[in-house]
Amino acid sequence: MKHPLQCQCGALRGHVSHTESVCRGVCYCKDCQAYAHFLGKADEVLDEMGGSDVVATLPRHVTFTQGVEKLTCMSLSDKGMLRWYASCCNTPIGNTSRDFKVSHVGLLHNCLRDSSTSLDSAFGPVRMRVGMKSAKGTPKAMTLSTTVAILQFMARLLRARLDGSYTKTPFFDPETGTPRVSPKVLTPDERARLMTAV
Repeated sequence: MKHPLQCQCGALRGHVSHTESVCRGVCYCKDCQAYAHFLGKADEVLDEMGGSDVVATLPRHVTFTQGVEKLTCMSLSDKGMLRWYASCCNTPIGNTSRDFKVSHVGLLHNCLRDSSTSLDSAFGPVRMRVGMKSAKGTPKAMTLSTTVAILQFMARLLRARLDGSYTKTPFFDPETGTPRVSPKVLTPDERARLMTAV
């Protein structure tokens, strides 16, 4: 099954396949909150407790069919994860490791909105909550399902590493392993200003 993916203005489009094998969760960490503020979309990205609804999948299941030149990325530090977004309208797309051998992308709910179906229908319910110490409130803990979901997804990452399918990614050059665009890395002062907003 395929689910549409697009930025808010529609310049960047694509789809996510194998929706039955994703892992959906909510992250409340300060870095994810800072990223939403960086994009100027905190009210659209974060829920009332500061959480980001994320659908974790393998990069090979993500295909861009239009406007891939709009795909860009940033990082909160020189060692932080890469946070991909559409440069045309600052719609968050997904988060990846800096090491493309770690075959993971966490797609933000904003690029997965579809009028014909809900996120629950397309990807199932939220099965994990992480970074809860930074939440603006007390989210309901999901200790068991979070542990199970993480272990299942880690098994998929391991398989991708062993069978070489990690090289199939729209976010990196498969030959060099470098990001398809150079990330904008925030200075310590820029990061500090975002953390103040958080």
